[in-house]
Amino acid sequence: MFGDFLKSLLQPEPPQLADRDARLALAALLVRVARSDNHYARSEAERIEKILMRRYGLSPFEAANLRGEAETLEAEAPDTVRFTRAIKDAVPYEERTGVIEGLWSVVLADGVRDHEEDALLRLVANLLGVNDRDSALARRRVEEAQS
Repeated sequence: MFGDFLKSLLQPEPPQLADRDARLALAALLVRVARSDNHYARSEAERIEKILMRRYGLSPFEAANLRGEAETLEAEAPDTVRFTRAIKDAVPYEERTGVIEGLWSVVLADGVRDHEEDALLRLVANLLGVNDRDSALARRRVEEAQS
């Protein structure tokens, strides 16, 4: 189903993604982070939908559909680096901190901060060009907003 999309991500120099594909790549990255601790909680899925609605102005139905497609894509995709590269190419630097905030929001959605999720988030932030300090600040903003 996602063969062409995955092929484009696997190219040594993938082309810049169309808006729809960039949305799907970001949603799949959110799903990958949520699944990284081998426990994909309903609260994490709901948080992903809220992030997609807010970021892209989607209806609840559209966000749920996009999350469903992202779950399938994430399961078929070979690695996180290609998702991250696609997002880095599609999202201006100024907005990448918002991506990191979204990822932290998913990590913290189930109330448990797992070391696998932390490690994956550190990798993703680095690949997006967001330093540890800015990632930590993004995490604090999310924690404050959730309290």
